[in-house]
Amino acid sequence: MLEYWLLLSSGFISATLLPGGSEALFLYYLAQDFSRKWPFFVAVTLGNSLGGFITYLLGYYCQFGQKKAAANYPKVFIFCQKWGYLALLLSWLPVIGDVICLLSGWLRLPRSQALLCITLGKSLRYLVLLLLFALAI
Repeated sequence: MLEYWLLLSSGFISATLLPGGSEALFLYYLAQDFSRKWPFFVAVTLGNSLGGFITYLLGYYCQFGQKKAAANYPKVFIFCQKWGYLALLLSWLPVIGDVICLLSGWLRLPRSQALLCITLGKSLRYLVLLLLFALAI
C-alpha cells in the first residue's frame, strides 16, 4: 500500500514545477512486482495528472509567473494559443510540459478539457513506459 502513495506523491511532485523522478520509481516498482502493474500505473498517473492540473490552476487563478514563462518560452506560448487545450496532450514533456500547463491556465483554457488532456497525455507516457518494460522482461 505504501508503494501506491509513494508513486502518487512522486508523480505529483514530478508534474509540478519541482523536479522529481516518478518514471524511475514506477520502473523500480514494476521490476519488484510486475503483477501489480495496473495499480502502479493508476497511482503514478493520478499523481502526475493532479500535479499537472495544480500547475494549470496556478496559472488560471494566481497568475503566478506566467508573464515570465511567456517571455522565456514564446514558442510554447504561441503553441498553447494556437492549439488550445489540445496542447495539454504534451504536458508529459519534461520542463516544457510544466510551462504548457501553466500557460494554458493563464490563457483560461476550459478546465474540464484541460484536465482530460493532461490526464490523457500523462497516462500515455506511463503506458509507453509500462509497455517498453513489459517488452524488456
